[in-house]
Amino acid sequence: MKTPQDARQYAPATQRNSEPIIEVLLQVLPASGTILEIASGTGEHAIFFAPRLSPRKWLPTDANPQLRASIIAWAEHFPDDNLYPPLELDVREPVWAVEKDALSERLDTSPIVAIVNINMIHISPWSACLGLMAGAGRILPPGGILYLYGPFKQGGEHTAPSNATFDESLRAQNSEWGVRDFDDVVAAASAQNLTLKQTYQMPANNLSVVFQRSDNLE
Repeated sequence: MKTPQDARQYAPATQRNSEPIIEVLLQVLPASGTILEIASGTGEHAIFFAPRLSPRKWLPTDANPQLRASIIAWAEHFPDDNLYPPLELDVREPVWAVEKDALSERLDTSPIVAIVNINMIHISPWSACLGLMAGAGRILPPGGILYLYGPFKQGGEHTAPSNATFDESLRAQNSEWGVRDFDDVVAAASAQNLTLKQTYQMPANNLSVVFQRSDNLE
């Protein structure tokens, strides 16, 4: 029988990007509340960010049960009071788990004030990006933050040869995957009352992209 530690998975990119990402998160996240991480993957980001972003709470999610098991295993290896157990969540669902009554009541003392999504929208169908924006538009409060990290095209063109090669490899794996055009992502966010606030140049030709929920609730 596998021990929880055996379930831990490793993503080399998390070792490279955790420090640069948290530098941005510390600048843009609200000072308190729950940070909802969408597509948490292995859980390595969750166990790195949670203790460093205190007193904020970190709520990891993933649609993949093996990755949720990895998050649990990492959390048992590096326990932290600010880290919630992972939830099953598919952004394409019309109602997310965090919107359901029982969980909403549990989070009332530390409401969701921001959403963090790292390296997902290019490794998933475009419908996942649209679902992410729709969910963020539903659950973020006015002034709430949506943070994205990953590679983007600019004006339909890749910003580096390495990104073009990466895009080709993604599309070879799944024709619905691929590096997204920045303007398309901004337009999808705008349609859900999410306003582009700032971008940050990151290592390896990636961007940190920060959106803010508009006060204009329609």
